[in-house]
Amino acid sequence: NHSSHQQIKRTLHKMAGSVEVVALQAQLATMNATMNAEMNQLYVDVDTAWLVLTGSIVFFMQAGFSMLEAGAVSSKNVINILFKNVMDGAIAAICFWLVGFGIGFGDDDGHGIVGTNYYALVGIDGDLGDVKGYSYANFFFQWAFAGTAATIVSGSVAERTKFEAYLLFSAICSIVIYPPVVHWIWGTGFLSPRAFPDETETIFKPLFSRSEDSNGVMDYGGSGVVHMLGGFSGLMGAIALGPRNGRFDMDGKPLPMPAHNTAMMALGATILWFGWYAFNCGSTLMITHHMAQVAGKIAVNTTISGAAGALMATIISRVFEKTFDIGIAINGLLAGLVAVTASCAVVLPWAAFVIGITAPCVYYAAHRLLLRLQIDDPLDAFPIHGCCGAFGVLCVGIFCQDKYVVWAGYPHHNDSCSRGEQFAIQFVAILVIAVWSSIMSGITFFGLKATVGIRVPQDVENEGLDRSEHGGNAYFDNPGNNSPLKMANTGVNGPGFRGVPPPAGSHRRVLPAEISSEPAGIQEESADQRSGGKRQPSPVPQQNQNWVAEDLERGESAAQNQVVPVQAGWEGAQP
Repeated sequence: NHSSHQQIKRTLHKMAGSVEVVALQAQLATMNATMNAEMNQLYVDVDTAWLVLTGSIVFFMQAGFSMLEAGAVSSKNVINILFKNVMDGAIAAICFWLVGFGIGFGDDDGHGIVGTNYYALVGIDGDLGDVKGYSYANFFFQWAFAGTAATIVSGSVAERTKFEAYLLFSAICSIVIYPPVVHWIWGTGFLSPRAFPDETETIFKPLFSRSEDSNGVMDYGGSGVVHMLGGFSGLMGAIALGPRNGRFDMDGKPLPMPAHNTAMMALGATILWFGWYAFNCGSTLMITHHMAQVAGKIAVNTTISGAAGALMATIISRVFEKTFDIGIAINGLLAGLVAVTASCAVVLPWAAFVIGITAPCVYYAAHRLLLRLQIDDPLDAFPIHGCCGAFGVLCVGIFCQDKYVVWAGYPHHNDSCSRGEQFAIQFVAILVIAVWSSIMSGITFFGLKATVGIRVPQDVENEGLDRSEHGGNAYFDNPGNNSPLKMANTGVNGPGFRGVPPPAGSHRRVLPAEISSEPAGIQEESADQRSGGKRQPSPVPQQNQNWVAEDLERGESAAQNQVVPVQAGWEGAQP
């Protein structure tokens, strides 16, 4: 009986130990689940912050486009081009929120053409649960890209487009032209690496095989989706508008229309180069799960290609233009950046270098071709974004390496790059984007031309869009009686203002009198003060007495721009 009692105690002790172990295991399982959930939420939070940060920098590229374009156009059209860039962002925000995001990233019910939900972001939080914050950040990031696509077009149609007509095009681009291409390549459309997903969204059917043996179109940062689409749309706008007044002579030869502010162009290009790191690196859409390493490689490839483009363009300008042209160098920089955007995650740095030195050649050839065809693209948007964007899409098929495809975030591991299929798929993408953007933007521009009109009258164009469309000028005001500029113009401030002699040997541009008018007595009184009461009223005509410190711009007529050499004996200087 005693031995049986001890055995029973040992058995009960073992059973109690087993219960404790089971309880401990259950507790550990609960803690594990909690920790996993917290870690997953941390990953989502970090990735959301990554999208907000990079999306903000991509949006800052609008400032780069603004400075670049404003410096490249005539000083009489600066307000107009700046206003367009601001409105591109605003219009894209509303239109992409209401319609564009749903078309681009909504579910397409298996047809692969356009999304059918998430319009005005309705349902984006209900379906996605704990990652709804990431989904909102994704919309923010994608909106910045939509604004970029529309802004590219503004360069092609600069200096002669009706402001209201351009706003209409910008809205149509953000609703109709841009979002379907987004869905086809970046969503679940028929060209996408994630085409026709199953219910679990783990099995996809991309071109050409519609199996895991194919990758579909790879355009990592948007050489085709954003840049090529914007460039071809800009080309159609330039054709519909025709060239600016004075761009070509009677024989069809191009006449020089130089940029009015090179400093603004250089600043804009530098901002764009900076923003391109967010444009390409941010296209990882996340920074966790090794994607930070992918972003590091993308940053290197972006740097090498852009730098190579700038250097190659400098050589091109020296060889073919017989001078070191900073405008061509800037365009070469942008050409290199545009071209590497599609392949930045799936190629090695040596390939990025080859892409970078080749892209400026593509740009310059397209630039010369447009001039030969008498197509006026003031910012060379089609050569840079359209042609170099197409070249960049094709470079994915030339230089991509199979081992980097899945590593970059694409779903399938195969040998599509090495066996040449990827090149064919990329070529199909070029054709689709070129045809779609050309047809849709052509319909839009020529439709607007036939209805509301798209080009300002010739006299308005000659006068400048700033004054006719916006009632002002970027560099001087129509001063009132008490404005600081009025006081400056009557001699209160130093050299360079009307009423105060500029330094000896300097040159000042003389502008028409309607800029500002003032009683002649003020001019005479200040002139007497300067000459000790000995100076007589200047014989310079009234319309030539508005002195503005500004370089000569473009190829305007001598009647509009007279350069006055001012010597030490300034009294009575004649233009």
